[in-house]
Amino acid sequence: MLRGKLWRHPDFLKLWAGESVSVFGSQVTVLAVPTVAILILHAGPFQVGILSALEFLAFPTLGLVAGVYADRLRRRPIMIICDVGRALALGSIPVAFLLNLLTLEQLYFVALLTGIFTVFFDVSYQSYLPALVDRPNLIEGNTKLEITRSTAQVAGPAVAGFLIQLIGGARAVAVDALSFFLSALALASIKKPEPEPRPSTASGTSGFIPEMREGIDVVFRNPILWRIAACTATTNLGSNMVFGAVFLVFAYRQLHLSAAVVGVVFALGSVGALAGAFLAGWVARTLGIGPTLGVTIIVGGLALLATPLALVGAPALVLATTGFIEGLTIPVYNISQVSLRQAITPDRVQGRMNATMRTIVWGTIPLGAFIGGILGTSIGLVQTIVLGGILSTLAASWIFLGPVIRLREQPAPVMA
Repeated sequence: MLRGKLWRHPDFLKLWAGESVSVFGSQVTVLAVPTVAILILHAGPFQVGILSALEFLAFPTLGLVAGVYADRLRRRPIMIICDVGRALALGSIPVAFLLNLLTLEQLYFVALLTGIFTVFFDVSYQSYLPALVDRPNLIEGNTKLEITRSTAQVAGPAVAGFLIQLIGGARAVAVDALSFFLSALALASIKKPEPEPRPSTASGTSGFIPEMREGIDVVFRNPILWRIAACTATTNLGSNMVFGAVFLVFAYRQLHLSAAVVGVVFALGSVGALAGAFLAGWVARTLGIGPTLGVTIIVGGLALLATPLALVGAPALVLATTGFIEGLTIPVYNISQVSLRQAITPDRVQGRMNATMRTIVWGTIPLGAFIGGILGTSIGLVQTIVLGGILSTLAASWIFLGPVIRLREQPAPVMA
């Protein structure tokens, strides 16, 4: 974190600064929007599940389309447009609240709209980094971005909880809207020109469908990529049965925690994510890339499975502890698998590869939230949490039953 060549890379520093501001603001929305739905608009587990599902619906429906455009167009302008769009969409929530016009239907629409902008931003963002920095610096770049993201996750939820307590959830969303505007300004100030996009397939064929198909083939014909996709998709399905639908309802209504306490719980849990981001490189070097991916999935899944222990006593401490362990594993897993994906994929198809991966791994997020909402309403909150934890733990089988577990070092970067 404190060393490396990218400290002397002014354009990377601008990308880093803009993303840091944005992810900090987004931590407010992560807590504020469902809190508004639950405490002001009286939403239940099913409605919260729908809200979360709509936010991620664009990934399975538009992810592949976003990938083609991320390889056809320059990626930085796409990111700027998406930041401005998300700022305007989220800004409508405090405005509607002040006018006494806020409804659950508006939250649904904003979640859907911000999700569309997010899918185009994220696919372009992950594909833009290899064009901005040299490939040998990808792990450093991803580590720095993940550390600041984890830092925001530490401070953000606590600030969000107290902001919600102080000014209300709807007004707190304005902080995130402002952060997206600041991110757009930081991106606009980057001076390094992007390479001219050259949309085509390896055979030289151009066209929307052939280019989209090539992105799918890049993932499914690579035994490392598709197994990573399957593992991440499975753990996302299980974890979002919990966090996408029932966790906050469990915290507010069954454990009777306040928004401020929930914010502190999230913040304390996120200290683990910050520690994990610092430790990611060391863990990967010590265990090897493949074992790192498998072990982190198992440990994170078991921590999620332990969440109902909060009913026994000291609920804030239990949730903070399990959250710390889960948070510790997430950046270690993500830094390793994202850097691996970026290194073994040619720049020409980075956008389509990332879009295909995102379509798969984030496509299960709305499904998990929807299933979690139904299960939370029909069989109970605790039972849903247990099922989600079991599913997340079993996701590691994709890593252990294949060639990924045998990877010890980061493969040599593919430059073509």
